[in-house]
This record gives sequence, C-alpha cells and structure tokens, in this order.
Amino acid sequence: MSVNSFSFPTSIKFGAGARKEVAGHLLSRGLKRPLIVTDKAIAMLPVLAEFKRYLDGLQVSVYAGVSGNPTARQVMDGAEAFKSHRADSVIGFGGGAALDVAKVVGIAATHGGHIIDYAWDHPQVKPIDKELPYFVALPTTAGTGSEVGRSAVISDDDTHLKRIIFSPKLLACVVFADPELTLTVPPHVTAATGMDALTHNIESYLSPAYHPLCDGIALEGTRIAARALVKAVAEPQNLQARSDMMMASMMGAIAFQKDLGAVHSCAHALGAVCDMHHGLGNALMIDTVLAWNHEAAPEKFDELAHVCKVSGGGQAFVPWLKQLKTRVGITGGLRDHGVRDDQLPRLVEIAMADICHLTNPRPVTAADFRRLFEQAM
Repeated sequence: MSVNSFSFPTSIKFGAGARKEVAGHLLSRGLKRPLIVTDKAIAMLPVLAEFKRYLDGLQVSVYAGVSGNPTARQVMDGAEAFKSHRADSVIGFGGGAALDVAKVVGIAATHGGHIIDYAWDHPQVKPIDKELPYFVALPTTAGTGSEVGRSAVISDDDTHLKRIIFSPKLLACVVFADPELTLTVPPHVTAATGMDALTHNIESYLSPAYHPLCDGIALEGTRIAARALVKAVAEPQNLQARSDMMMASMMGAIAFQKDLGAVHSCAHALGAVCDMHHGLGNALMIDTVLAWNHEAAPEKFDELAHVCKVSGGGQAFVPWLKQLKTRVGITGGLRDHGVRDDQLPRLVEIAMADICHLTNPRPVTAADFRRLFEQAM
C-alpha cells in the first residue's frame, strides 16, 4: 500500500508505513525535542518502542500518564512533562484518550491556569490566544477519530463530568494514519473502538442539523465500517480491513462536526459514572436508542440499511446492528458489564447535562433517558 496525502481540512498521511515519516517531517521544520504523549498500556507494548526507532535525530521524551477516560490531572501532569523536557512539539500516539490529552497538553504548557478553565462551558472560559506547540497525531486504534478532531473531551477530576475543550487550534498539524499501528490491537478492543467509529457515522447522519457535506461522509464511513468491522475483529492481521476501519474512524470524526445524538449522551454518562470504555458504552446503547429514534427519521434509516446492504429496509437496520454486535463479541446488557440499578439516577442526570442529545432526531427528556437505560440493562 502506498502513502497518500490529502487535507480535509487536516493534512493527513494515510497508509502503511506513514509512521516512518514523522522524524523527517519534524526535523524539516526545525523541531528536535518532541514529547510523545501516550497511555500507560501502550508505553509497555512493543508498538511504541518500534515507533521510537524511527525517530533518529530527535531528542524524545515520553509522557505515559494517560489511562482510562482522560482527566484534567493527566493533562496538567503532561504539561509539566512538556516543560521539564523543554519540548518544542507534541506527538500524540495512542487511542482517543491519549490523543485528547495530547491535543491540550500544549494549552496547559503555554497558557496560565487550569485546563478546565478552557472548557467551552466554563462560566469564565479563558481564550486560547497564544501559539500552541506543533502537534502531530498517530492513532493506534480505529474508533474515536480524535486525530482529526478540533476538540478534546476531558473529565473533571472532582465531578467526573466530561468537559469539552474546543478550538480549531487543536487540530493536528499533520496526522500520520498508519493502519499497521493497529495490527496488534486485541479483538475486544477492535470491536469496541470499531463500534465507536460506526456510531459516530450513524449518529452524525441521523442528526437533524443541516450539513450535506457531513451526511455524505457519514454514509460512506458507515458503509466502509459495515463491510470491514467483522473482518478486522476476526482477522487481526488483515491490513485492508484495518485500513478500512482507520478510514471509517476518521470519517466519523470529520462528520460529527455536524453533531451527534442520544447514544453519545448515554455513553458519556456511562464513562463518567462507571468508567466504561467509550466505544463499549456506545455499543451497549446504540440499538436501544436507535430503535426509539426510528420513527423520527424513517427515510434516513432506509438509507443506512441501503449502504450497509441490509435487506428489509430501515426497519431491519437495528436488528442488523444487534447481530453485528454479537458477531464481534459484544454481548449482554449494561448489567452484564457492571452497571448497577442504583447508578441509574446519576446516569440520567449526566446524560441530560450532555450536549450531544440536543441534536438527537427525537427530543429526549429525563424520563426518556431513564427508560432507555432501563431497557439497555
């Protein structure tokens, strides 16, 4: 496979071996002291050591303090690592959590105050008004598409609420999207992250917001993920399937600038209350929420069924999703994954406070969220 170059709007190097171009790219811009931001699990895997071998000529330091859902403390610790290394650039290397932290480490390192001060809904939100360190991103999973996003979702350490930091300045200067980095991702992680990518595309398309450009991307991203996800889980070394899922992941993240829906509000609540993996949360909620949404957008469900080659039209789309989840090994309800009944009130509260459901095809009340969580239990 060749490495292809395009911008949408981020400059993207896509293809097997793209990771080998990072050092030359940074050196060509006079950058020599990058900080790699990654998570604790990846730091212990051969994939990071292998990547570092391609960074000749650079004085590299690694911050591997990211774990689980990214938190403000992780960002602030990363900023200290940046300053301690006297870094001149940031390399985000990992899944969505590591990339979200990598995006905003530069804010905390170059601006005053706490990173939550820059969340869009902060009552006295601070402007991002200084130049940020040069930032490149290398995704090691195919799910969030965080590498092409202009926002970071960071949990408040005290409340555990997910806060969004948004700015076009957070876009990576270049994305090196190398599907070879995903070849060793375990099947259960491939399944959960793949369902995240599929959910992004589906919810973006179903959003009633007007954005035909995103609709086209979301439909194609759905089509690609639908054909590739099962194969990527069943055949981990299938580079074409891995490439397809990485592309579908990026397309979903590009498309959801149109906005998302109630599936994501539920998943964000599950992450905050139960520390559940975001992709798994989406997977466990998607069929329940979409079955409820069908009546609000039947023609769109017909189109989703068409691109996924589901016979029977839109009515058959949600049953197909359920079958897809089973085929990739995601089974059971919320209770089977550790969610307790006594957590339902807090889940409803956080889901209602989340902005994603504001662009759900159907308006969602607290009572609706309660029923959806109960049905998914």
